[in-house]
Amino acid sequence: METGREQALSKALAEIEKKHGKGAIMRLGQQERLNVEALPTGILPLDLALGVGGLPRGRIIEIFGEEGSGKTTIALHAVTEIQKGGGNAVLIDAEHAFDPNYAKTIGVDIENLLVSQPEYGEQALEIASALIQSSAVDIIVIDSVAALVPKKELEGEFGDAIVGLQARLMSQAMRKLSGIVSKSKTIVIFINQLREKINTGGSFGKPDFVTTGGRALKFYSSVRIEVQRGDQIKKGTEVVGHKMKTRVVKNKVAPPFRGCELDLIYGRGMSKEGALLEMAVEKGIVTKSGAWYCWQGDHLGQGHENACEFLRQHPDVAREIESVLKESLSGVLPQGKII
Repeated sequence: METGREQALSKALAEIEKKHGKGAIMRLGQQERLNVEALPTGILPLDLALGVGGLPRGRIIEIFGEEGSGKTTIALHAVTEIQKGGGNAVLIDAEHAFDPNYAKTIGVDIENLLVSQPEYGEQALEIASALIQSSAVDIIVIDSVAALVPKKELEGEFGDAIVGLQARLMSQAMRKLSGIVSKSKTIVIFINQLREKINTGGSFGKPDFVTTGGRALKFYSSVRIEVQRGDQIKKGTEVVGHKMKTRVVKNKVAPPFRGCELDLIYGRGMSKEGALLEMAVEKGIVTKSGAWYCWQGDHLGQGHENACEFLRQHPDVAREIESVLKESLSGVLPQGKII
């Protein structure tokens, strides 16, 4: 039976959710998640960290981190999965740096990928708005916020006062996009960079970093994923990739502060085999005896890299392991659909 304090707290929580929506407040340890349709990223550990089995539909997502950490790669993997399900995907390449060969290697259907390379920030956001309102697009990736330069800034002279122009542009865009995104069920991903905070000495002599584009994106995003660059991955003496640490620092559809560590292999994208192998071992689906990895009594390989290579060479085995793993995660990892 609830005490007076517990009843008062329950009443306050109910009033908060009534006024501000389901998920406005929740206990960090609770397993309950909102009944939100989500589409998988194709990266199982990240789908689990997101709490709803993938990226929630009809929401704004921010993926932020330092340069070269793997932010765009995560977005391209999500695009790949959505295209596999028959969905339409758009890349708004504000940086004019899209590499179709790399995207194709990851699995993106570049023949059917819609790509825009806008000249200025307003154009990029107007294109995004038009596509969202069509309700015919499942995912839009805007890469990146730092490259959404306002037209007035581009047309101005060197030395002109431009403080706050981009922040105002983003604030206006977020107010407009947040409503139409919800109605269209489009997933909108903003890739964002970290920059050193101006006029601060940082903490204990270390510089403080903030995301670009002001505070509006941080406020309107339902999910914010922080990406950090970890240790190098070497093959002998050659550096072939790096560890990538992801953390869901904001989540309005499930408890936040979950994360995972992934292997980013240069020129190839995420090591989905590595993520699959580690999760399968953790669940006891793949067994490990010494350095050997085994599946249903058969050896996959000696050592992590050899086992991953076996799964790359034998995708049918990888699919079998993934199927068993997903079955063991049923109820934890809901499956999204393209509608």
